Amino acid sequence: MNAFLAIGQIILDIALIIAILMQARGTGLSGTFGGDSAVYRSRRGIERRLWQFTILLMVLFVIFALVSFVTQK
Repeated sequence: MNAFLAIGQIILDIALIIAILMQARGTGLSGTFGGDSAVYRSRRGIERRLWQFTILLMVLFVIFALVSFVTQK
């Protein structure tokens, strides 16, 4: 495995974990059972940027994983 890809995946892993943990609580499955009606509210400001950043990190992680798989010997 290429050292650049390995280090890149580790950095993306850590950043993705942090971005997911920073997401607002109660907006996922736990909000369905007894939480407020957060399903219909829209994301605004920094919450929206964090959501977009998380999606970008996920896409980059998948790309790094696919490139790492293809270049494997």
